[in-house]
Amino acid sequence: MAKGSNEVESKHLQRFHYTLDQAIEKPFNWKQMWRLLVYLKPYSKNYLPAAVIAMLISTAVRLIVPILIGKVAIDVAIADKDITMLTYLVIGIGVLYLLSYVGNVYRIKWVNILGQNVIYDIRQHLFSHIQRLSHRFFDSRSAGSILVRIMNDINSLQELFTNGIINLLMDVVTLVGIIVILFVLSPKLALAIMVILPLMFYLTTKLRRMIRRSWQSVRIQQSRMNSHLNEGLQGMRITQSFSQEAENGEYFHGVNTDNFNSWKDATKKSAMFRPFVEMSNAIGTIILIAYGSYLILVGVENGGIEIGDFVTFAFFIGMFWDPISRLGQMYNQMLMAMAASERIFEFLDERPNVKEQEGAHEFIDMIGDIEFDKVEFSYDQERIALHEISIHIQAGQTIALVGHTGSGKSTIANLISRFYDPAKGTVKIDGYDLKQVTLASLRSKISVVLQDTFIFSGTIMENIRFGNPNATNEEVIQAAKVVGADEFIQRLANGYETEVEERGNILSAGERQLLSFARALLANPSILILDEATASIDTETEVKIQEALGRLLKGRTAIIIAHRLSTIREADTIFVLEQGRVLESGSHEELMAKREEYFSLVKSQFQMLDAM
Repeated sequence: MAKGSNEVESKHLQRFHYTLDQAIEKPFNWKQMWRLLVYLKPYSKNYLPAAVIAMLISTAVRLIVPILIGKVAIDVAIADKDITMLTYLVIGIGVLYLLSYVGNVYRIKWVNILGQNVIYDIRQHLFSHIQRLSHRFFDSRSAGSILVRIMNDINSLQELFTNGIINLLMDVVTLVGIIVILFVLSPKLALAIMVILPLMFYLTTKLRRMIRRSWQSVRIQQSRMNSHLNEGLQGMRITQSFSQEAENGEYFHGVNTDNFNSWKDATKKSAMFRPFVEMSNAIGTIILIAYGSYLILVGVENGGIEIGDFVTFAFFIGMFWDPISRLGQMYNQMLMAMAASERIFEFLDERPNVKEQEGAHEFIDMIGDIEFDKVEFSYDQERIALHEISIHIQAGQTIALVGHTGSGKSTIANLISRFYDPAKGTVKIDGYDLKQVTLASLRSKISVVLQDTFIFSGTIMENIRFGNPNATNEEVIQAAKVVGADEFIQRLANGYETEVEERGNILSAGERQLLSFARALLANPSILILDEATASIDTETEVKIQEALGRLLKGRTAIIIAHRLSTIREADTIFVLEQGRVLESGSHEELMAKREEYFSLVKSQFQMLDAM
């Protein structure tokens, strides 16, 4: 890679590690975990209690059976050689295990239904929330990083909700039950066996910070890799055009290696928990054999235990360490869930910069009179995009915005649609300040056609109908005919039912643009914004568009942004912008007569055409 690329990568890694360190130092947020558990509330009256009851049944069976074997079968039935009691006991234990089997079947069924519903709700909530966020949110984040939150991070919560919560309750109930039973049977032996618990607790506590750091690193590295993948796939044509496959592969190798190493580190640290549990189990078993045997030899009359108590202890010791091990795994799940939930709630806590006031005006019929009153706006603090712009566009007028790149043309269009709010001044439509208007009613009366039009996966018919979901097939076809799109659509294999691929790649740039014109017309807007809308259309198609524009713009307020000045000759007023200021305005003839900035733009454009 070039030196400049290496410097950029180095700075990116510095920012990445700084962000990672910040995330790692955060304490475990139980309040945030509670926010996750709130998603269980809609199911707290059906699936959740049913799963808990099924869990309690199977857990109760696991606790009862060892007591029956040790205290009843060995100390009573076998000691008294009571075959009848032993027979009934075997049948009874078999029935209990059958009951436990049924309980486990329904627990697994209801827990999975519960978990899948919760994951569905979280993903739906996050996506719906993101759709309502302002453009500034998307300006500072890549599509790949947003995709990671909606897919990967929410998937990381799946194990927590499908198994983790109920298993946590089951293991806690099992542990408490075992501890109570052991102390009832023999407090001395129970205390001797559990002497290892403080050491185990200390060692596992030391592991928590390391494990949490490693799983947070995994989430951040995954986000970085997914962002690069999304960018690499979208820019594949540019990569191949400049023969940068090797450099792109080298960069991805680095990202992929970082992701691999983070997973390896996290799994290695997480795997350390199990050996500690097994070591504790081994020590507990040795204590049981040594001290338990001594208590049997001492005899019950001298404070010892019976053989049945020893066997029951052996059963419960085998059961005791498994829940502790699973609780350790559960803690790892919670750490992963916490790392993912931090990133999910970061987006859910985002609030739109463009806010809708309570009791805002709702446009029923929009006339289309637009006024900018000393509007100032900037995308960042370093550069002001508009300097106290004052423009009045009368209803039904067609105005054009021209100027060099970065002069503020698209910014004006963005403010009319209220994708952003001005820093100073007001933008009004029909006399209403846009800050006091509902966003839905405003944008439903405005159609925007961009240079890089977006075509969705689906049919031609569905893509045009996106402008008005309630339109009939006949209305869709009529809109396509008006803008001249019907001709090429009829040539397609399945006409209006032709399936277009992602972003409409089977269509040419001009054809995609014609579809966007049809979509805009079908929406029947009061205000139409054409932002470099004819830039990707060839000369022959442009002639058709110019013919259609007369019908498209009739009775509507239109704002045309164009570099190709031949497309705006018929505009009622042309505003010439430069660095966020209006230099001059007037009709094409008036501005040409002034022989100032507009005249220079037209002259330079024609000179370029003559030179070609």
